[in-house]
Amino acid sequence: MVEAGERGATRIADRVVAKIASQAAREALRADAATAPDTAFTDAAAARPNAVAAVRGGVARVRVAVELGYPSDIGAQCGAVRRHVVERVGELTGMEVPEVAVMVERLHVPRWEHPEQRAHRGRDRVR
Repeated sequence: MVEAGERGATRIADRVVAKIASQAAREALRADAATAPDTAFTDAAAARPNAVAAVRGGVARVRVAVELGYPSDIGAQCGAVRRHVVERVGELTGMEVPEVAVMVERLHVPRWEHPEQRAHRGRDRVR
């Protein structure tokens, strides 16, 4: 048997924590869509959130970029993502997660609300 002081340490790579955070954010957004089906979530649900993590000494700091449906309660969705990422990363890695920054990259408007834009797709985009 190897004594505790002589054993190595398990290190979880930043990219592994980022993948866990990405999946946790997706889970949170799906759960939110299930409880509020009137929100424009269909396209946003399909997009996998992008996460970046920095791990130092058992502490993970995470940034998650999400796409959300609009109209919706953006603050509530970001809060749900933040809480679920903290919970799942902590649960699966044993790390403390004091900071989760959630950035909204894109808002998806349901296609049925703006049928006139179908004919002009791409013309009104900012370049």
